[in-house]
Amino acid sequence: MPRFAANLTMMFGEYAFPDRFGAAAAAGFTAVEYLFPYDFPAEFIAEKLSEAGLKQALFNLPPGDWAKGERGLAALPEREDEFRQSVKKAIDYGRVIGTPLLHMMAGIASPDDPAARIAYRDAVAFAADAAGAEGIGLVIEPINGRDMPGYFLNDFDRAVEIISDLDHPNLKLQFDIYHRQVMRGDVLTALQEMMPLISHVQIASVPRRNEPGTGELDDFRVLRELDRLGYQGYVGCEYRPGGETVAGLGWLKGI
Repeated sequence: MPRFAANLTMMFGEYAFPDRFGAAAAAGFTAVEYLFPYDFPAEFIAEKLSEAGLKQALFNLPPGDWAKGERGLAALPEREDEFRQSVKKAIDYGRVIGTPLLHMMAGIASPDDPAARIAYRDAVAFAADAAGAEGIGLVIEPINGRDMPGYFLNDFDRAVEIISDLDHPNLKLQFDIYHRQVMRGDVLTALQEMMPLISHVQIASVPRRNEPGTGELDDFRVLRELDRLGYQGYVGCEYRPGGETVAGLGWLKGI
């Protein structure tokens, strides 16, 4: 069975964010992820993890102004200085919290814009170098345009090309099963082909992004395939519970 990490941004919304750590541990999780920790001091997050006996699986670099629709800075050449400061901030948090991975969001930009393509490639290389110097891995994730219109990294093949071309030992792929199914389907074949590059997986049902097993894809077959392929990382439960979080965890018994 894969190791699951509760996504505290989406799950356990019945609680204030600081209380979600204890709630996840009480529900049986041993690790967590979330989008951003930056509303709280890193030491506070580390304390919550320690109190709950949890491991940190992953969190994201600062995305810019999320409330205004910004979804990362990496592909925005005019924001290079701000992007590099965001890398430093994420690494400072990661060092204190003890995360093995950081996810770098690309931003809203046309993937056909040459300036955006150059900026993004340079940003990936910079962030991978900086994180690697601290022993922290970096992942990039293709995100579908239905959920995030205009997102720069909206293609799995492009992500694989960038990772392969840069050939940085610290740079890997974040494979979100939900996004892959929405974008292209063919989930099992993609996992088989891309497994050497994958260091983090996320799951949610399609199309409503609720608990696994409630949508069009056989999520349990996909999870069994991860086991067969020897995947050793976490599977982040990045889904929106259809009701109360704990009441919806029965899907874990189906694996």
